Amino acid sequence: MTPTAALVWFRRDLRARDHAALREALGRFGRVHGVFVFDRPILDALPEEDRRVEFIHGSVRELDRELARQSKGAGLLVRHGDARELIPRLALELGVQEVVCATDYEPKAIQRDAAVARALEAHNIAFTSLRDKVIFEKDELKTGAGGMYSVFTPYRKAWMRSLAPHRVSPFEVEGLERLAPKGAGERIPELAELGFRKTDLSLRVGSGGARELWDGFQTRIGNYQQDRDFPALEGTSRLSVHLRFGTISIRELVRFALTQDTEGAQSWLNELVWRDFYHQILWHRPDVESHAFKRAYEAVPWEEGAVADARFEAWCEGRTGYPLVDAAMRQLLSTGWMHNRLRMVTASFLTKDLGIHWLRGERFFARHLLDYDLAANNGGWQWAASTGCDAQPWFRIFNPTTQARTFDPKGEFIRRYQGDGDFPPPIVDHALARQDALRRFKGLA
Repeated sequence: MTPTAALVWFRRDLRARDHAALREALGRFGRVHGVFVFDRPILDALPEEDRRVEFIHGSVRELDRELARQSKGAGLLVRHGDARELIPRLALELGVQEVVCATDYEPKAIQRDAAVARALEAHNIAFTSLRDKVIFEKDELKTGAGGMYSVFTPYRKAWMRSLAPHRVSPFEVEGLERLAPKGAGERIPELAELGFRKTDLSLRVGSGGARELWDGFQTRIGNYQQDRDFPALEGTSRLSVHLRFGTISIRELVRFALTQDTEGAQSWLNELVWRDFYHQILWHRPDVESHAFKRAYEAVPWEEGAVADARFEAWCEGRTGYPLVDAAMRQLLSTGWMHNRLRMVTASFLTKDLGIHWLRGERFFARHLLDYDLAANNGGWQWAASTGCDAQPWFRIFNPTTQARTFDPKGEFIRRYQGDGDFPPPIVDHALARQDALRRFKGLA
C-alpha cells in the first residue's frame, strides 16, 4: 500500500523554512500533519517561572501562525503530556504511516525517541529522524584510527575538509499548502494551562526574533574577533537560544560565514564548529553528562561541606567579592544569558578558586541559561574545570582580577550589573586558592 500520510514532530526545530523533517514528509506524503508536544517529563522539573518555556511557547505560537498562513489555515497541533504516549496515540488517531522528526542527540532524548519508535513499530508505523541541528552528526567524522575526535583542532580540519556543498544547502520546503487542516477546537494552550507564569523575558521569540538578531550581526561579523571577549560591547551574535530551539537554521549561518573573507567570520565559524564538536562528544560519550571526560579526574578531591556550600551560594548570587564574577552571575540571573568569556571566568572561579565540583555549576547554569544546551554547557564546564576533552590545562587558572582589567578595562560591564556601590570583600584569596587548585590536581593527570 502506498504511504499517504505522515506526522512531523517539531521539537528543537521551530521554524517553517530550511527544515529537514518538513521537506522529507512533504516530499513523500500527500497528507502531512505537524505537532509540537509540551513534554511533561521535561517540564515537570521546572519552576513556574521559566524563561525557556515562555520562549518556546511564543515560538510555537509564531510557527503555528506561519504554517497557517502558508497552508491556508492548517497550522500546528499542540499537545501537553508525555511524548512517549502522545506521539504514538496521535499517529494512530490521524492514520499516518510515518512519524518524521529531527534527530536529538541528548541521552534522555535518545531514550525517549527509542521508546516512541518501539511503540510505533508495534502498529507498523515508521519512525524517521533526520540530521538537522548540526552539520556533521554522530560518527560521521572519524579519526584515522576510526574513532571519535577528542581534540578540537584535528576535528575542525576534518570538518572543513569534509564540508561538501550539500552539508550546508538548505532543506527547501515545498508543498506547505498540503498540510492537513486542524480539527475543530484545536488551539495552543496558554502558559497558565501548562502550569507556568509569564517571566521578565525581553528577547523577541521565534524565527522573527532570530531574523532580527541575524540581520544585525551580519553587519558586525567582521569585528567579531576583536570584540567577542569584551562583555560591555555588542560583539557576539546572541543567536545561541535561537540555535538551541531551531528558530534559525545552522546551515544558513555556516553558509554566510563561509562567504566572508574576514578574521571575524572565521573566528565565529570556529564557534559553530565547536558546537558540532561537543555534540559528537556527547553522542560518543553520554557518560560525560555527569562524569569527567578524562576518567582520571573523577578522583579530584572537590571541596564539600558547610564552607563549600556557603561559598557556592555566594557564587550563585554574585557575592564572591570579585566584581567581574559577581556581575556575570547577576547578568545570568537577571537576563537568562551570560557572555561567553564570562562563562569561562565564572566556571574557572567556581572550580579552581573555590574548588567546587564542576557539575554543581553546570547544573546551576542548566537551570538559568535561556540557551542551555547540554552538549555545549557540559563541554564548556569540563573545559574550564580541566576535566574535559581538549580542556584548559589544570595548571592554567584564570585570575578574575586580571580578566576584569583586560576585558572590562573601564568597568562598564561591572557597573551595568553591579552598580557603583561598595563590593563585598573577596571570599577567597586568589593566590592562595590557586595553590590549593594546583595541589588538588597534581598527580592525577
